[in-house]
Amino acid sequence: MTEATDRILMVRSISDIQKVAELADEIWREHYTPIIGKAQVDYMLEHFQSAQAIKDQMEEGAMYYLLFHKSAPAGYFSFYLREPELFLSKIYLRKTLRGKGLGGKMMRFIENEAINKGLHRISLTVNKNNTKSITAYARLGFIKIKPLVMDIGNGFVMDDFLMEKTW
Repeated sequence: MTEATDRILMVRSISDIQKVAELADEIWREHYTPIIGKAQVDYMLEHFQSAQAIKDQMEEGAMYYLLFHKSAPAGYFSFYLREPELFLSKIYLRKTLRGKGLGGKMMRFIENEAINKGLHRISLTVNKNNTKSITAYARLGFIKIKPLVMDIGNGFVMDDFLMEKTW
């Protein structure tokens, strides 16, 4: 990382997992409640972003990383290496730190991981109404591939676009 105050560290300990879950709770409630509503945010935090869910995902091959800015947790991301691609499962940054180039630093790290593994594509899903993120991904070279609707239980669906970046 170019700035000495920014670090990306792999999540390895229970303490790290708890930091990710705390960031998820903060970021998801702020960002997603207006998009998908409080009930679905609560459900998704419990089932996909709780400390136990993160631990389970890591046991299934998810790689989690924490971004620190000025020694404080600033964001996190997670991906799976699935030849022929890297699937970016999660990438989140605290609201107060958006627009400062930190998301770009996380994406460069992720791209370098894919390149170092000999992969030529990154794919991700993004909520169709998450227009700011869709615009940001497009600026980074991602293109919309197709719409996806996935039942996630309890009467909720993820209504997303599949986006990809290839090189």
